[in-house]
Amino acid sequence: MNLETAIELFRQAVINALTLVSPILITTIVVGLTISLIQSVTSLQEQTLSFAPKLFAVGGVLVVGSAWLMKTLMSFTIEVYQKIPEIGLW
Repeated sequence: MNLETAIELFRQAVINALTLVSPILITTIVVGLTISLIQSVTSLQEQTLSFAPKLFAVGGVLVVGSAWLMKTLMSFTIEVYQKIPEIGLW
């Protein structure tokens, strides 16, 4: 395997990882900021209050986006398997 191929595979893996994780992270950040704002306005300073809404929001994102997540992962895996002959691993 030459260096360019290894760098390209690593770059694609990192981009796919960031793309797949970004909806979950954005949802968690938005829900966390919203709960923090509500806690600040109501002077309710319970630290564990934001856990359940974040859990349900992330679960909802995973349910709604599961088809897209699987399609993206499968296309990347198929692309890597198709590059095996030019990489020369086996």
